[in-house]
Amino acid sequence: MTHDLSRRWQLLAIVLVIGFLVWLLGPVLMPFAIAGMLAYLGDPLADRLERIGMNRTLAVSIVFFVLVLLLVGALLLLVPLISRQIENLIHNLPRYVDWTQNVALPWLQRKLNLDPGVFDTGRLMDAIRAHIGSIGAVATTVLGTVSRSSIGAVMWLTNLVLIPVVSFYLLRDWDRLIAYVDRVLPRSVQPTVAHLARESDAVLGAFVRGQLLVMLGLGIFYGVGLTLVGLSVGPLIGMVAGLLSFVPYLGFMVGFGAAIIAALVQYGDWTHPLIVCGVFVVGQLLEGYVLVPKLVGDKIGLHPVAVIFAVLAGGYLFGFLGVLLALPAASVIMVLLRYLLERYRLSELYTEAGPHDPVIAEVDVTVNPADSTGTGGTGQHSAATPAPRETGGDDGVP
Repeated sequence: MTHDLSRRWQLLAIVLVIGFLVWLLGPVLMPFAIAGMLAYLGDPLADRLERIGMNRTLAVSIVFFVLVLLLVGALLLLVPLISRQIENLIHNLPRYVDWTQNVALPWLQRKLNLDPGVFDTGRLMDAIRAHIGSIGAVATTVLGTVSRSSIGAVMWLTNLVLIPVVSFYLLRDWDRLIAYVDRVLPRSVQPTVAHLARESDAVLGAFVRGQLLVMLGLGIFYGVGLTLVGLSVGPLIGMVAGLLSFVPYLGFMVGFGAAIIAALVQYGDWTHPLIVCGVFVVGQLLEGYVLVPKLVGDKIGLHPVAVIFAVLAGGYLFGFLGVLLALPAASVIMVLLRYLLERYRLSELYTEAGPHDPVIAEVDVTVNPADSTGTGGTGQHSAATPAPRETGGDDGVP
């Protein structure tokens, strides 16, 4: 085994061990991952404060105080609003159920020619009564699960306490941690890793900060727009649509469907649903032509299908933490794949021409100019027949 091949195997082993440890410790990494994201978001502001003469601890303290102040202010503003919207939703829930039973389901039965018994609510209630005896067993199971998950609740509370503490220390030592990682990298790969890290930082900066602003902007726009339309649950629908907008079209579809149903139930006409359609059309134009180009830019280049796959794969592999980190991780993976593609195009595997294949016959294709204009001919191409191969002997086989 050559020295270069041995070094590559060692690097691969290190990467596999680190990946296995991350997968193994995934359930306890969530507070550290969230703290790392907060530290990453706050590091540019702390660096700017350092450049005007502050020491790192004071700069981090100011940034941390501002982040906590923004979080507390958002909670004080949103919690009462969300509480009122949920109360409003519960108050109007009988109207939604009545509209569904007496308007929506009969309309579907007429349009789809379905059996009237398909949406029979009486049959559903009979099925519930038939299985009412199993509710006690289900309740017992749920209570047992809750009692067993008390340790999990304690862990959640511990994580809530850990996140701000870990965020502060990571933010304070962020530059030193980056410098330490750079020092321990093997010198043979340090230039490449440093280049990829800088490119990943540019992509993540464009994505994380920009996408958060896009979500905030869409949530405010949809909430204000639906409130001006007169929907009683307009702010709640707008906030949900804004939060889900990080997945392409998911926030639009969920918000649009909920707003249309709310408008039909609340007003019972077609004027307000049409106004709701106008609000969401303007929102999509605002997102596609103003918010995303200005705040996110074209540095990410993730296809919508890739975004959906990343979110689903992250949730399947790592649960809520995977959903939270899916798109940032996909952005970094995109940078790595782009680098590997460039390496492949520079390798001999791509550039070296292969030997001539005698089986492949070269066919010259000529096109009649009259065929392309549609003024004559039958549209057939004339092709030169490849010359027959020479016989391998006297047996007469061509």
